[in-house]
Amino acid sequence: MSWNLLKHYMPRGIYGRAALILLLPVVFLQVVVTVLFAQRHFEGVTVQMANTVLREVSLVMQVVDAEADLPSGIDAVQSQLGVLEIAVSQPQIAAPQNRRVWYDYSGSVLMRHLGGQLAGLAAVDLVEGGEVVLYVTSTHGLVRLDFDRRRISASNPHQMFVYTIALGVFMTIIAIIYLRNQLRPIKRLARAAEAFGRGRHIPYAPAGAIELRAAGSAFVDMRHRIERHIEQRTLMLSGVSHDLRTPLTRLRLGLAMLDEDEAAPLLQDVADMQRMLDEFLDFAKGAAEAEPEPVDPVALVTDIVEGAQRAGRDVTLLAREGDGQGHVQLREVAIRRAVDNLISNGVRYGARAEVSVLLTDKTLRIRVEDDGPGIPQEQREQATRPFTRLDPSRNQDKGGGVGLGLAIAVDIARSHGGVLRLGVSDRLGGLRADIVIAR
Repeated sequence: MSWNLLKHYMPRGIYGRAALILLLPVVFLQVVVTVLFAQRHFEGVTVQMANTVLREVSLVMQVVDAEADLPSGIDAVQSQLGVLEIAVSQPQIAAPQNRRVWYDYSGSVLMRHLGGQLAGLAAVDLVEGGEVVLYVTSTHGLVRLDFDRRRISASNPHQMFVYTIALGVFMTIIAIIYLRNQLRPIKRLARAAEAFGRGRHIPYAPAGAIELRAAGSAFVDMRHRIERHIEQRTLMLSGVSHDLRTPLTRLRLGLAMLDEDEAAPLLQDVADMQRMLDEFLDFAKGAAEAEPEPVDPVALVTDIVEGAQRAGRDVTLLAREGDGQGHVQLREVAIRRAVDNLISNGVRYGARAEVSVLLTDKTLRIRVEDDGPGIPQEQREQATRPFTRLDPSRNQDKGGGVGLGLAIAVDIARSHGGVLRLGVSDRLGGLRADIVIAR
């Protein structure tokens, strides 16, 4: 449970994770070295120097306690202790307090050590620059002792922390620069793969470390193989379609010589065969169109619906949804083919269809709904496969297709980096087909 909670706050991208891998050891090492050095050096040196000064302070306090009248004998006491370089005076404050600068690490060690070793110590003042002020209780009251800070603690201990942090930040910046150079080929490979998944071909040459070059070369080879496969599939199905059109034309001409009543069933069979060939060719061309171009999706769908209405189909275009503006990179002919197939399926297996467009700053969604029997949820994945027909949900008597309508729409949506989602229409109760494409 705790590990899953930690994963929630971890960086998602490879750049953030690589930076974290780089920074964690550096920060941990700096903290450990700083703590150990502070304990072994500054704390130890401060304690040793403080012990030496403590002996001198004890001698001063003995002389002060031995003086009969301290206020009048301050000068005499100072002359006796002049060699110790400790100034003695009587303060006028009632309740002194310990004071030090917040970054004075050796000062905290000094206060703690003097408080445990010097009897009668009332307060330690380390705020005055370069001076240590001790307030000690004597037989004559409170006494103030002043001496040089350099005698009791290492000078400028905070500089070590400043140098450590500054050097760590500098080295981290240099490491991040090199890290970005190493991750740039990975980002280029990711952009090329994402663009290819959306049907766009952008120039890409393997670069970077040996492993990255190997991955890039594998991607380039894979892209070439997929492109050759699509081209071969298109050429094969186009050749088959072209070869079959000639005998179909001859059959149609031959049937035109017969009586109309006798030729009508045969002409219907020829029309069905022609429609099947067109579906084969459309399926082959699904991902083999030209490069995407900026297209106004609302105008495109409006034109498709108007064309379907002129063909006698009961299709309605709903009001546009979303607040997105501008054009979307689309293959216009392919999208037109996909939406037209969805509309044809809707009016073939239902009485009417409704089309709507949702355009936002991030997403384009083209929705086609019908009032037909729909497709059960457990059969929707199967329905999008090529050459698949579902008898319970799509009656074969309704048309002479070969089960490529949804497969063509899926293929075109994937070539744009999108998906085809099937569901139940809330408005009409039949099938709801959504082509969703990221902008």
